[in-house]
Amino acid sequence: MKKLQVFAPTSLNRFSILFILFYFIPYHGFAETLPSKPFRVITTFTILQDMAQTIAGDKMVVESITKPGAEIHDYQPTPKDIAKIQHADLILYNGLNLESWFEKFYQDIRTIPAILVTDGIVPINIENSEHTNEAELIPNPHAWMSPNNALIYIENIKNAFIDLDPPNRTYYEQNALDYAEKIKQLALQIEKKLSYLEPEARWLVTSEGAFSYLAKDFDLKEAYLYPINAEQQVKPRELTELIDLIKLNQIPVVFSENTTSDRPARTIAAETNAIYGGVLFVDSLSNSEGPVPTYLKLLERTLDTIVLGFETAKEN
Repeated sequence: MKKLQVFAPTSLNRFSILFILFYFIPYHGFAETLPSKPFRVITTFTILQDMAQTIAGDKMVVESITKPGAEIHDYQPTPKDIAKIQHADLILYNGLNLESWFEKFYQDIRTIPAILVTDGIVPINIENSEHTNEAELIPNPHAWMSPNNALIYIENIKNAFIDLDPPNRTYYEQNALDYAEKIKQLALQIEKKLSYLEPEARWLVTSEGAFSYLAKDFDLKEAYLYPINAEQQVKPRELTELIDLIKLNQIPVVFSENTTSDRPARTIAAETNAIYGGVLFVDSLSNSEGPVPTYLKLLERTLDTIVLGFETAKEN
């Protein structure tokens, strides 16, 4: 009689059995244990990236098209940028004339939803603009420099994330709430530190007109040498007018921005006996080792520099 051949349960056989079990057993019981792929969000610049990542936490991966320290206004997207954005679930952009390149860039990827994070913000127009027709007035894009506006950014980003990922609604709401509270506390601290300034002394003088929204938040009058992104267009008449304004109002301190040369501000300070108050950060975050690796750090550093400038001028 032929013996029945019995095979030992080798590892290969065990694997085959497991494969069959997984294949035929209803799949939904195992799907719940599989890690879900995080949503992918693309922003136009690093400040939005940090805001969005703070709210998204570990539920989403957020990337910026422009790199730390990059020029945003006249950025030229590369083929690599287009490839990066193809697999995004959501795009966040600032608008208000910041990303002059975005509309053309977005034409070929309109199936990906794009959220205007400044929706609901009242724009402040650039006063020095050559466009005198009201229909042609250009908005100042730097709305994020206002703590009050930052709360609107946070709200818009949070709502966009909830629409994209409803099951994690509570998570995004809590992150947004915590983030907003930190910004509110920072604004209160700065407001208190500037409270001693008399109305006639509440001037914020900078090289570039990038601080209109910030000045409004803290009841500061604003003066600047040139409007947005126009450093190379400074005219002698504009320089003379700003010097005369500083002398007339006895403005004690002037500042420059990290994206421009500090030479004009230092020249103006020397001509008016004001002090040079230092560099204010505006358009972009630094890398992780730099002075402003997050939006909160950028806001804190800029506001602290303004406070210190006024305090130093008072001591002198």
